[in-house]
Amino acid sequence: MNTEKCRLLLQVIQAGSFSSTAERLGYTPSGVMRAIASLEKEIGFPLLGRTAQGIYLTREGQAVLPYLRRLVRDEDALLQYSAQIRGLTAGDIYIGSYFSVAANWLPQIIQAFQQAYPAVHVHIEECANKVMYDGLEEGRFDCCITTWRPFSGDWIPLCEDEMVMWLPENHPLARAKVYPLKQLCHESFIEPLPQQDTDVARILKEEHISYETRYTAIDNYTTYRMVEAGLGVSMNNRLMTAQWRGRVAILPMEPAHTITIGIAIPSRESAAPAVKKFVHYVQKGISQILASIGQSKP
Repeated sequence: MNTEKCRLLLQVIQAGSFSSTAERLGYTPSGVMRAIASLEKEIGFPLLGRTAQGIYLTREGQAVLPYLRRLVRDEDALLQYSAQIRGLTAGDIYIGSYFSVAANWLPQIIQAFQQAYPAVHVHIEECANKVMYDGLEEGRFDCCITTWRPFSGDWIPLCEDEMVMWLPENHPLARAKVYPLKQLCHESFIEPLPQQDTDVARILKEEHISYETRYTAIDNYTTYRMVEAGLGVSMNNRLMTAQWRGRVAILPMEPAHTITIGIAIPSRESAAPAVKKFVHYVQKGISQILASIGQSKP
């Protein structure tokens, strides 16, 4: 089976259209459609359907998608091992990451990694827990930087981060030492990334907190700006706002909660060479960052 056609199919699914994929990769739309049609002929049934709103995976396409992803990943791993034997490190690695880590820590880590291994292409997708763990199961990610959830794979802890409350600067508790979580029952709550198995949702469930979700947002920065505009309060990890400056009060919670950020990987031992090296750089880079600010690993 031609894995290039499989890769093209994955690009079409991600982009949501033939034309967007063609533009991104330098194909013609008809060329992309012919390649997908050829793949469908080879497999024996349609993989994609089309409506006025765009393309969609057929039921059969959904069933074989994990196998196609695995086929592409296995080829990538083979190419990486071959490159390693030849004395090179090359290939593509796909990483899922928390927004806060991706924005504040990964750029300098990737810069160091790319200086050592310029032939490795690093693809970062910022997303929440549900997307990351689904992606690990489907073979879409080589590893994810997240908090732990039950999964079949290896877990590498990296650091602890404090969960905090975001309040408008004119909130009555904006200058308090801590924010009591029981106060949430009286607040307009802005929930970030709803239905994504976030640490926020887990903490509120664990504490049996009664609250009203007045607004939701699928972007953390949008949530921050909504708090700044006085629309309500929200919760997140402290690292998220490390580089943000706004009229938002950031308070520890009562009771206090921390999260352990780490690397979730299907198998540390059998990971492709480039992935193993990237994991090493992440561990080393975050240790150095923590040391520079006087923190230590968990």
